[in-house]
Amino acid sequence: MANENWNKNSMDDIVFIGRNKEYGAFQLRRLYDKHMTRSMLVGMAFFLLAVSTPHIIRLVEGILPEKENKFEMKEVTLAEPPPIDPAKPPPPPPPEVKPPPIKDQIKFVEPVVKKDEEVAEEIPPPTVDEIKEKVIATETKKGEEDGVDASLAEPEAPAGPPVLEEPVEEKPFAYVEQMPTFPDGQEAMYKYIYDKIKYPAIARENGIEGQIIVQFVVSKEGVIQNAKVVRGIGGGCNEEALRVVNGMPRWKPGKHNGRAVPVTFTLPIKFVLQ
Repeated sequence: MANENWNKNSMDDIVFIGRNKEYGAFQLRRLYDKHMTRSMLVGMAFFLLAVSTPHIIRLVEGILPEKENKFEMKEVTLAEPPPIDPAKPPPPPPPEVKPPPIKDQIKFVEPVVKKDEEVAEEIPPPTVDEIKEKVIATETKKGEEDGVDASLAEPEAPAGPPVLEEPVEEKPFAYVEQMPTFPDGQEAMYKYIYDKIKYPAIARENGIEGQIIVQFVVSKEGVIQNAKVVRGIGGGCNEEALRVVNGMPRWKPGKHNGRAVPVTFTLPIKFVLQ
C-alpha cells in the first residue's frame, strides 16, 4: 500500500514530505515546468518573427505603390548684363563753391628806428579813419564792403596729386554657374596629367601609392594660381603632382552672372604602382 502511494506522488511531494508546503517554495517548484514551457514557446515565437521580418518587409514593399519623384532638375541660363555704352557722357562734376569776398586790407607799416640823416621820405602810415572799416594785413588789397575778414576765410587747399584707387583683389569663388574647364574637356585633362606625370623613384622603391588632392585657383584669364596639396602621400609624389598642375595650359575660366571670375578648383590625382 505504501508503494502505491509513492508511485502516485510526484518528485515535489517526495522532496517536501514532512516539510512546510505553505512557505512558497513548494508552489514554485510545482509551477516550474509550466513556466519553462511558456517561456520556450514565447522565445521561439520571437525568433521566428525576427527571422521572417526581412521577408515580410519585401512583401510589403512589393504591394505598396512607388512614390513619384516630382523634383526636376532644370538648367537656368542667365542673360548677360547689358554692355556699357561708350557714347554716353559721364555725369557732370559737382558745382564749384566760391569762397566769400573779403574786406579791404591795408598794409601795416612797422616802425623802424633810424638816424635823422638816414630818414628818407616814405609813405606815411594810415590814419585811424582809414583803418576804421578795413583789415590790417601784410599787404594792401582791394576788397568789398560786405566781405569777411581774410583771417576768417578758409585758405584754398593746394591741388594735390590725383588719388589713384588701389585695385581690389577679387576673392575666388567656390562654386559658380559655369565652372572652369580644361581645354578639350575632362578626359583631355586626365590624359595630359598621366602623360606628363613621372612616378618618383623613392615612392616606387618604398611601395608608396595612393590619391593626392590638389587645390588651385583658376583666374579670370584661365591661369593656374596658388596650387597646393590638401592631402598628400609623400615620397616625392606631392611635389610631382604640383609640378604637373602648375605646368597646365590655360583653362576656360569660370563665369558668374555672365562675367569671368576666379574659381577655386579641387583635383584628385592617383599614383598607382604597376
